[in-house]
Amino acid sequence: ENIEELVTAARGFDYYQSELEIPMDELTAFLTHAALEAGEGQAAEWDDCVQMMTMHSSKGLEFPLVFIVGMEEGLFPSQRSLEEEGKLEEERRLCYVGITRAREQLVLSCAEHRRLYGQDLYPSPSRFISEIPDNLINEVRGKHASSFKVSTPLYKTSSYATADAVNGIYVGQLVSHKKFGEGMVTNLEGSGSHARVQVNFKHEGSKWLVMAYANLSPA
Repeated sequence: ENIEELVTAARGFDYYQSELEIPMDELTAFLTHAALEAGEGQAAEWDDCVQMMTMHSSKGLEFPLVFIVGMEEGLFPSQRSLEEEGKLEEERRLCYVGITRAREQLVLSCAEHRRLYGQDLYPSPSRFISEIPDNLINEVRGKHASSFKVSTPLYKTSSYATADAVNGIYVGQLVSHKKFGEGMVTNLEGSGSHARVQVNFKHEGSKWLVMAYANLSPA
């Protein structure tokens, strides 16, 4: 997995020699960029800057503004915590630690589409977000984001689904159903006449449908 993530990072690296302060070849530029991204040069607590750290290393610290990224099923909580007994509660406590580092403002972010280990993934928002009271959440979305609330639990057997299509339907696609209205495809299973699709409908919630009888159309 580490090698696959290295390949993904290398593919996403933009090399512009004209922007470099010191001329260097593409490989050296990538390794230099990776070293900077590693965040090994941690600033002092009182410095006026953005500090990047793990939740474990944030224990005992407080900041006016805290960002927690990757709040997605399969990342946080991790896939391992969903499979091993007791691990989920451990990560829930860790999430509490991260949340309580913020004195004034907290920003939790999750991706609707992520490329990880060389795959296009469509993760669900972390269940930890849905456990926060709605009156404490001010949801902000990008211009082209879908219309689904991040507080809606979308847990599925496989927390990350690949972009493989079944009968022309793929995970992450916005579809329309005659009875249930618009929704987003969150999971697929089976093939042929046994194919099933899970759709999180905007007003009706998550439902499993038999593909042959669902009569779904692109929204």
